[in-house]
Amino acid sequence: MNGQKIAPPRTVGFWGTSLFPLNGMIGAGIFALPAVLVAAVGNFAPWMMLIGGILFLPLALCYAWMASRFEHSGGSVLYGEAAFGRFVGFQAGWARYASAIVTAAANMHVMVAYLAALFPGLDDPVIAPLAVAVGLAIITIINLYGMRASVGTLGVMTAIKLLPLGALVLSAFFAGGELGAVTLPEFSAVESVILLTFYAFIGFEGVVEAAGEFKDPKRDVPRSIIFMVSGVTLIYMAVIWAFILIGPEFAGENNALAGSAGASMGQAGSLAIVIAASFSIGANNFASGVAQPRLMYGMAERGMLPRWFEYVHPRFLTPSNAILFYGALAVLFGLWEGFEVLAVAGTLVRLITYIVTSLALPALEHREGRIVPLHLFCVIVAVGSSLFIASQAQAQSWMVLGGFFAAGTLLYFIAARQKPEYPLDEA
Repeated sequence: MNGQKIAPPRTVGFWGTSLFPLNGMIGAGIFALPAVLVAAVGNFAPWMMLIGGILFLPLALCYAWMASRFEHSGGSVLYGEAAFGRFVGFQAGWARYASAIVTAAANMHVMVAYLAALFPGLDDPVIAPLAVAVGLAIITIINLYGMRASVGTLGVMTAIKLLPLGALVLSAFFAGGELGAVTLPEFSAVESVILLTFYAFIGFEGVVEAAGEFKDPKRDVPRSIIFMVSGVTLIYMAVIWAFILIGPEFAGENNALAGSAGASMGQAGSLAIVIAASFSIGANNFASGVAQPRLMYGMAERGMLPRWFEYVHPRFLTPSNAILFYGALAVLFGLWEGFEVLAVAGTLVRLITYIVTSLALPALEHREGRIVPLHLFCVIVAVGSSLFIASQAQAQSWMVLGGFFAAGTLLYFIAARQKPEYPLDEA
């Protein structure tokens, strides 16, 4: 690249940075998990969520420590390359990106299904995929316009989804219910529920993929990860606590949290929860739609993808080619009925990137001459928990992951022939 290269400006501060892990973790799950946990472990459910957050924290710490070393976009691409070479870095980025596109289409379908409760016309088999395409196109257009616009929109969507949940928690004070004595569940139940609590935190890592447009990523990204993983744990605990106080008898309903809100706040409360669920899924998708093009941009900076993906719009100062490419593919998958087969591998891909990121930390520290004991302990817990969750994946997920790996290997030898734009030791 010549000296005239335009780079996206660093415009996002700490609170804007924190919107990415918050919305990555809080999607549709918070509206279904309270009923599922209460049905599984009773009034121990809030404490089960706390245990899940504590068990997840070592992985979050591994990401935080790795993020403190890098200031460019790319996340696990940079971590994998720095520790294990370009091939591992490329595979981590490619698999993450490919799965994110089909997951975006899947999430948008879920959002449209929620909105169909308010607008029955969205249930139409012709209108539904068109609504998905329009939703993904809107995300792309806002993202294209600028990072400030994207973060501002994400902030508004976050408020819309959290305010009804906050109102639900407040209403629980006046519900007249009781928590009762806490009873410990059977170990077999705890083991299965750990899977659910782990899934509640997946998605926080998207923040590292857009680090190149944050004002102080080495400081703000680690802080936002720890702050938001801790905060989301407390949010889940509060919502589950409210669900128990208002009345766990709604656990059998399709939208149990909306039923609880209806009991404590009337029809308006139930409607607010349905709207919040829709915007929660939308915000989760929006955060991914902002981060993933930056992942491609970061890979182009490292010479792993054609420089075309590194083009920055001279007016909007966004990686416009990467954004449009992501948006176009997401829309196409949203219109294709068979994409769900690919989406099943999304969680498994995330687990692989978790393992790569965690193992990169002791690998780099060993190279530097000292492995920090606390870091090593967290790596062991993070890798162990990721392997445990991965072992629960269905054979279909592993087959799709193998397809991603094969396609990524072919792409690597085609695309990753250019020289990196900057040395990693100066990141």
